[in-house]
Amino acid sequence: MQLTTRRIIFPEGDCQEIEHSLRINQLVDLNGLPLAVPITTNKMIVYRVYKMRTTSSIGEDIIDYYIELVRRPELDELTG
Repeated sequence: MQLTTRRIIFPEGDCQEIEHSLRINQLVDLNGLPLAVPITTNKMIVYRVYKMRTTSSIGEDIIDYYIELVRRPELDELTG
């Protein structure tokens, strides 16, 4: 049986396990939950998935989603 672990990797290097899959360029909140565009407010921390890496070993696949902070000017453009 192959176990799959999914993690988000923050810009500082910290990681957090998540229960769901993400995709490149997807916007997520601080907990790695996907956000719908347009975003309702620009007063929140928003990240973008910019890279994925899968590491396989016996019995386990680890999928790392690397995220970057969305800066304020771009966040203003994404606000409805």
